[in-house]
Amino acid sequence: MRVKGWTGRSGLAKVDIYSRGTVYTVYWATALVFILMIVTRPVRENAPVVAGFGLLTGLASAVVGARLLRRAMDSYLGRGEVSRRLLVAGAALATTNTALGVGLAVAGSVDQLDEGVAYLIAGGLLPFLTAHSLLVPARTTVLVHAGALITIVAVLAVDGYSLAELVPITIAAGFLTGWLAFTAIASIWLLKIMWEVRDARDVQARLAVAEERLRFGRDLHDVLGRNLAVIALKSELAVELARRGRPAAVDQMTEVQEIARNSQREVREVVRGYREADLRVELEGARSVLGAAGIACTVVADELPERLAGEARSALAWVVRESVTNVLRHGDARRCTISVGLVEQTVVLVVENDRADAPSLRPGGGGSGLAGLRERLAAVGGTLAADRVRGARFRVTARVPLAGAPEGRGAEAGADAGSGGVGGAGGFGDVPPGGTGADEPVRLRGRGPGDAAEAAPAPPETPASASADVDVDAAALVAGRTRPEGDA
Repeated sequence: MRVKGWTGRSGLAKVDIYSRGTVYTVYWATALVFILMIVTRPVRENAPVVAGFGLLTGLASAVVGARLLRRAMDSYLGRGEVSRRLLVAGAALATTNTALGVGLAVAGSVDQLDEGVAYLIAGGLLPFLTAHSLLVPARTTVLVHAGALITIVAVLAVDGYSLAELVPITIAAGFLTGWLAFTAIASIWLLKIMWEVRDARDVQARLAVAEERLRFGRDLHDVLGRNLAVIALKSELAVELARRGRPAAVDQMTEVQEIARNSQREVREVVRGYREADLRVELEGARSVLGAAGIACTVVADELPERLAGEARSALAWVVRESVTNVLRHGDARRCTISVGLVEQTVVLVVENDRADAPSLRPGGGGSGLAGLRERLAAVGGTLAADRVRGARFRVTARVPLAGAPEGRGAEAGADAGSGGVGGAGGFGDVPPGGTGADEPVRLRGRGPGDAAEAAPAPPETPASASADVDVDAAALVAGRTRPEGDA
């Protein structure tokens, strides 16, 4: 099984590793303090049996506590539970180690230094109390820590420790246990908030898609509901007239036939409006949804020629939609460039993103999205090329000839513009083989004299109806992350 590297993980996965790693690092650093204190020279010389036994129980407590800590973090995040047996084992080992430390202090086997006694006491408690703080409310954590420290200090006071010795010991031990508990709770709490935000975004995207489906169902109901009711009434009337031998039955059935044809046409219009995509709306939607996902998006769109047919615009819009969906679902992109321009008699659309290391984006990936795009473009005489380029970048290039172009001209222009394959030498315009710069947008230029197409200003504002479609499409793009891997 291939293990993802650091750069191949999502931002949330990196935060998860960092938060858990911080807790584990501090945990092991403090847990090893007890083991080192239990095998120091005074303990080895004065109580060798206790030192050997403490070494074993200290290591066992550290290992069991680490396992308990992992289960406690999962439980805090709502992704697992802690077994009672593991909890009892951790508490028993913590009690044993704490008793050893207090016993050594009472017997005088260690120098009565404030930090030495404090480390022995806190070191025995830390493996269990750290995990325990993630399983109970903060108030319970404070009470448990205070109760444990008061009990230990009371034993030391009975043994003859003075108040001047007990105060710094209590402060040091309380600080160690409280600091580690706070570190664990704060780190995992922040991680939990980020997971909840991610889940909320997924739910919001699903709700947006569900709302769009309801809108589509409502439109179909509005179109078909009245017409079907009229058809049913006129059919009943025609049956009654036919039974009476009235010639008006023929007229009624003729009207039924006309209403059925009109209903068919209206349903086609609803479906066509639902499935067709507008190129400019998709470009603006891509900019918005990628920005919301934390991906820097640069859109360079020349003035689209009037001769570009509506079907071709819709096909290119689908290329933008599916490509942006793949950027969101695969890899861990940080920058994406979308450019549309005219190369001789061919409209060229390029979508390129960095950090494309997901297997589904490699040549021969199992997705069906690119195959569907090729079919859409083939219907309007266009082509699609998709492949990885230098620098772990992924580039999708779509070419559609203009309506009315001389036969073969568009194909020749496309071949000339993309000679050498996607990302190969001699690529079209100013797109370098290794991908575009982050801050320098792609600019498409023709090869013939006078065919240069400079980048146009940002597209004009879309009407309110188009803006609503942008929101729906953006939500659908984000929801695409939750689709099965085969539905690229």
